[in-house]
Amino acid sequence: MARLDVAETFHGILFPGYLHTQDSLQLALKFPFQDTDIVIVTYPKSGTTWMQEIVTFICSRGDPHVSQTVPNWARAPWLEQIYFPAIQEKSNITPRVITTHLPHHLLGPALQGSKAKVIYVSRNPKDVVVSFFHFHKIANFFPEADSFPEFLNRFLEGKLHYGSWFDHIKGWTGQIGTMNNLLHITYEDMSLDLHGAIQKMSSHLEIPLLEEEVSNCVKHCSFSSMKDNKMSNYTLLKEEIINHGKGSFMRNGKIGDWKNMFTEELNQYFQSIFEAKMKDCTLEYVWEEQQKEETQANEQIPRKNTAL
Repeated sequence: MARLDVAETFHGILFPGYLHTQDSLQLALKFPFQDTDIVIVTYPKSGTTWMQEIVTFICSRGDPHVSQTVPNWARAPWLEQIYFPAIQEKSNITPRVITTHLPHHLLGPALQGSKAKVIYVSRNPKDVVVSFFHFHKIANFFPEADSFPEFLNRFLEGKLHYGSWFDHIKGWTGQIGTMNNLLHITYEDMSLDLHGAIQKMSSHLEIPLLEEEVSNCVKHCSFSSMKDNKMSNYTLLKEEIINHGKGSFMRNGKIGDWKNMFTEELNQYFQSIFEAKMKDCTLEYVWEEQQKEETQANEQIPRKNTAL
């Protein structure tokens, strides 16, 4: 398969050459957004496919027809990828739903002055790196993953494809006070209260939904429903692109999966880097609150007196 082993470096960031060229990336930076556009922004493995599904259902008011007949990469294509212009030319889906992994410092200028609705999805970076590690095992357009500790180190250094998670999240969430058309929502928000998250997103998109329509969205956007939907689970892709024999794209979808990969030593190392890089970021993150609650709960568990 052409360019599977190629990496494009664009503004110091690596991108898979199978999906990107210098031209496709440059075109993304000059894209003329329309005020009716919906833009999904994520760092990889933060809930991109899930958000594509949710937005599809909100726009269709809970009707599963589009979700079950059009692949997610055709109904919410990636702006910076090679095939984007051809998909856009053929698509008659309205409003346009556009997905991107680009950081704000690259895409922000193109969005300036636009009323396009932007949804930024973030996720616990520990779960992000674990999911990304597993994805490297099955996606043939990524280099083969190292051991997990080595992979984690490259993630923390911003040396993986798509660049630094820290720069990405700080760049986009730093616009919350100035971009009225930007909604920040977390993977954890959606996991803990999908019904409420869908209501929040429909309000942001100015697409009011009836309770029955919200319930249909919740039903069809569950992990089990998406895992069984070939338009969302990537089983339509050929083996030379995604090696389905090595694992499933829809792996488990659970929050807190990082605990199955991180040793105590790796966790301490991660926390030290995280705190140093995020010290200038004032956002409260759902996963941090969850960790605090878990710690408090563990501290309240009576312990046996083992003193001699």
